[in-house]
Amino acid sequence: MYEVIQVVHSYLAYVVLALLFFAVANAIMGWVGNKMFTMEKDLRLSLFTLILSHIQLLVGLILYFVSPSGLQAIQALGMGGLNSASRLLAVEHPFINIIAIVLITVGWSRHKKFVEGDKKFKSIAIFYGLGLVLILSRIPWGQWLG
Repeated sequence: MYEVIQVVHSYLAYVVLALLFFAVANAIMGWVGNKMFTMEKDLRLSLFTLILSHIQLLVGLILYFVSPSGLQAIQALGMGGLNSASRLLAVEHPFINIIAIVLITVGWSRHKKFVEGDKKFKSIAIFYGLGLVLILSRIPWGQWLG
């Protein structure tokens, strides 16, 4: 079960990152270009990104509890016994990515309060962009690319 969840978490990450990148790029272009926020493209892209990022978070939380690199590593080694690679997987990656998903959710919630397209785009660009930066900062690149 652990291997299946890990594969789902890894491949879904590619989809979430791509959608997050497109949502941020779309929001920046809409904000700078002073475009109208449309339901067909802009809302759906932002919403689909929000939904998939939350699904990725849930899969990641399940993985955290069944993985030997997650909670089990902390229980076995203690916080002081983790090396930098283990600490990344057991502490930093989950904590920072939860914060990133919270920022994405705040961006989605804030955009709904505005009527003007530029303010909607600005909210999504800033908060989804911050979430993207945080996610990119805590990806275990050594495992992902190696």
